[in-house]
Amino acid sequence: MIKLKKISFIILIFLWSCSNMNRNKQSVDVPKISIKDVLSFDNVSKALEQNTTLNKVDWLEWEEFSYQPEVGFRIAHDDSLLFLKYYVKEEHVLARRTDPNSSVHRDSCVEFFVDPAQNGNYYNFEFNCIGTTHLAYGPGRGKRTFIPAELIKQKIKTWSTLGKESFEEKSGAFKWEMVVVIPSSIFTYDERLSFSKLVSNANFYKCGDDTTKRHYLSWNPVKTPKPDFHRPEYFGILNFQ
Repeated sequence: MIKLKKISFIILIFLWSCSNMNRNKQSVDVPKISIKDVLSFDNVSKALEQNTTLNKVDWLEWEEFSYQPEVGFRIAHDDSLLFLKYYVKEEHVLARRTDPNSSVHRDSCVEFFVDPAQNGNYYNFEFNCIGTTHLAYGPGRGKRTFIPAELIKQKIKTWSTLGKESFEEKSGAFKWEMVVVIPSSIFTYDERLSFSKLVSNANFYKCGDDTTKRHYLSWNPVKTPKPDFHRPEYFGILNFQ
């Protein structure tokens, strides 16, 4: 009887933990939009700002990294293209990396991790503040497969108000924006992917490992002892229209 009560108590604790985790999950409805003009920073920005809501990347979990830039994002799609726009205000900007799949998380960086099939395998899109892109796929931090650099160059479009040229850290009061266009064809492990009516797991991040004020922010809370963005169990939900 005592053993049965103990098992029941453990089950209740587990169910409570699952319920609490689900309550913490944020969700975003991703509208379908049409951009008839040529894709550019201005045209994509205009469409996003007219048709989407601004979401905040403002969860700060780790007290030892207390610096908190102001970060927001917008997101939309048109079946085969995903449109993102990031808005960042921060005190230090850094952009050393210019090669695809380099360590852009060490620069001033924004990130988008997404599991389109909700099967535990996710793509980590990482962009430094001049648009250099890091992209890999897999079930966790230690099991990543890079998407080829040439494919990244061909398919992903980025525009930043900080330009494309690399630079060492600058300090002051900086406000920068970035537009990203991601085609469904870059999701090479999900053939014939369409964003319409898709429900995906995802999270959005801001970091800067080598900046003067190292920081780690997320959209959906990440409840780990140390900074770790490669935790799909803490992803939120994207509901594509």
